[in-house]
Amino acid sequence: MRNGRVGLWAVWLVVAAVAALCLPLAPGNTLPTKIYGNAVGVSAVLMACAGVLRNRPEHRGPWLMLVAGMALLVAGDVTYDVTELRLGEYPYPHWADALYLCAYPLLLIPGMVRLSRGNGDRDRGGLIDAAVISTGVGLIYYVFVVGPALTTAGTPLPERFVTIGYPLCDVMLTAAVARMLTRPENRTPSLRLLGLGSIIMLAGDLVYTTMSATAEYSGGIIDSAFLLAYVCWAAAALHPSMRRRPRTGIDPHRVGSRRLAVLAACSLLAPGLLVLQGVQDPRNIAWAGIGAGAVTLFLLVIARSWGFVKQVQRQAGRLEDLAMHDELTGLSNRRGFERRLTGALATGSPYVLLLDLNGFKSVNDRFGHAVGDELLVVIAHRLAAALPAEAVVSRMGGDEFAVLLPAHAADRPGGARRCEGVAERLDTATRLPVRAGGQDLLVGASIGIADGAGLTDPVEVLRRADVAMYAAKAGGGRHHWYTVELDTRAGEEARLGADLRIALDAGQFHLVYQPVVNLPDGTVRAVESLVRWQHPERGAVSPAEFIPVAERTGLITELGRWILRTACEQYRAWQDRGVAPRHIGVNVSARQLAEPGFAAAVAAVLAETGMDPRRLVVEITETAVFGGGVAARAVHDLHALGISIALDDFGTGHSSLGVLQALPVDILKVDKSFVENVTVSDRHAVIAASLIQLTEGLGLIAVAEGVETPAQAAALHRLGYRRAQGYHFGRPAADPFAPVSAAAA
Repeated sequence: MRNGRVGLWAVWLVVAAVAALCLPLAPGNTLPTKIYGNAVGVSAVLMACAGVLRNRPEHRGPWLMLVAGMALLVAGDVTYDVTELRLGEYPYPHWADALYLCAYPLLLIPGMVRLSRGNGDRDRGGLIDAAVISTGVGLIYYVFVVGPALTTAGTPLPERFVTIGYPLCDVMLTAAVARMLTRPENRTPSLRLLGLGSIIMLAGDLVYTTMSATAEYSGGIIDSAFLLAYVCWAAAALHPSMRRRPRTGIDPHRVGSRRLAVLAACSLLAPGLLVLQGVQDPRNIAWAGIGAGAVTLFLLVIARSWGFVKQVQRQAGRLEDLAMHDELTGLSNRRGFERRLTGALATGSPYVLLLDLNGFKSVNDRFGHAVGDELLVVIAHRLAAALPAEAVVSRMGGDEFAVLLPAHAADRPGGARRCEGVAERLDTATRLPVRAGGQDLLVGASIGIADGAGLTDPVEVLRRADVAMYAAKAGGGRHHWYTVELDTRAGEEARLGADLRIALDAGQFHLVYQPVVNLPDGTVRAVESLVRWQHPERGAVSPAEFIPVAERTGLITELGRWILRTACEQYRAWQDRGVAPRHIGVNVSARQLAEPGFAAAVAAVLAETGMDPRRLVVEITETAVFGGGVAARAVHDLHALGISIALDDFGTGHSSLGVLQALPVDILKVDKSFVENVTVSDRHAVIAASLIQLTEGLGLIAVAEGVETPAQAAALHRLGYRRAQGYHFGRPAADPFAPVSAAAA
């Protein structure tokens, strides 16, 4: 069906199938009945010709041969009926049999050799399956037709040849059909109809041949089966899917439950026929035929089972390889590295170098993951080329790599120096420019080195290398050896987390507010809430230092609730004084959005403080909602409350446009990296102009962040920006709307 219309093939299939099934209802062996049946057959040949001419398949030859085979079969039907009407009976064999037998090669060549040709994979399993099915059908023919024909005394030789010829052709056609149906790519509607017609033809032949051998055949439903086969073949030629050879990505080695059921049934034919003959006539069991068939089926099943075993072994090998290697770079992964490290610790005292690329996140954010992946592949190849032959490099995940440098007791004195040399080469390899995505990119690496001497636990060695790597990153150095003192320093973050807990209880945090103004007059439109920490001993602690710790420890959830409540209370105080701006913004982290019931908690704070949700702006980052899921649902729930959603640092992440499509964003805060050079760089001005056009086209509000000079403000206004934020308009203050005293003025 296409565009709501039923195709010609479907109309033909229904009408002609009904006509074929109605044949047994007509009076038997009369001229009108025979004309009726042959009319259906002739029309099937004509419709098949029309289908080939109409669809113009790219493999026309096999289809034309199929039509020719159909024509010979229908010609045989006509000859059979004419002979029977003239002579009162049909002499066997006769000219109709010659036409039938000549039709099979034309059916077999397109069916077995051309139309059932697959996608290039030899698929030996499919060949064996086809052999099992055809052997089972051949065994039935031998027991009921061929065997009796060969042993019946006095049967003329031509009659014997014809009697044996039909089953032989049917067995070959069975193999062709089975091969076609066992190929997964042959699952187009056209080939399914072709296979269905062939199955019906084979079933009719099987019943016809066995009944003829016992003089019980009288036409009727069997003739309908032959006509149904013609109808299905004609529908296959009429269906548009016959135009091209099928090309799919289906695994040719996949075996479904239906195929297994058919194979099992064929495998049980030999014992089933043995039991059947034993019940009917124990003295005339076809021992030779059944025995040969049973042995053949047994060998084929053994071959198929061996194929399954080999396939499982290949897949297990591939899975093992995939489990131990990184798909992107081809290097071993963390699991493979840990396995090698375990072996190295058991036989010696290796060194481990852990590398983390510097600046890789900015590459991903600016140019996208595709460029980042390309960079990782280049770096992986460089690292492998910079190592001595005995060393192993692995990708541990993300932008982190590890190097295993084996060392034995005999070379320990020079091992450290050799490890230093390897670290220098790795550092040089990572600092060279990388050409990726049409860009020359610079990254570099921080390298931590750990000595495995005296250790047996690979996890501990990696932990030490990890601690050293973070020390190198924090100290700005290129590489750093692990020392016990580093573990002491690592406890500093834990102490900072404990101080955060105390700070929340002791009220050491406070909020400042930075104005968001209208351009060009500078009227305050909104404010953004920013948290500050005044530690009693450390002094002012930067948010860049304590916010990540709060995220990792989970304290950001409680801190975020305090910020929201304090900001709402301050806004209500400004409202009471009559100086409140139109909106107040509160930053929300990824950890908060991922908390169950976050939107409900926000609604509760709004209700407690009497804050109008329409005056609140929740500011989120792209990375906070990149994965969708709970965070994205929380954003939708917040927007449903009437809260405005602002996307902070817009333009720095690869997912910006995707976020705009997936989330109800109201405000875009254009990152300061596009603002700071807007007056000196045409490129940045073009980007800034494009972003304002994007927001206007989507009906959103754009806020330019980081405006620090009057020239930047004027340039942004010329580009179309009507809201901005930055030091030029005001630094964050505890109360930007506090009255200015005369003395201060």
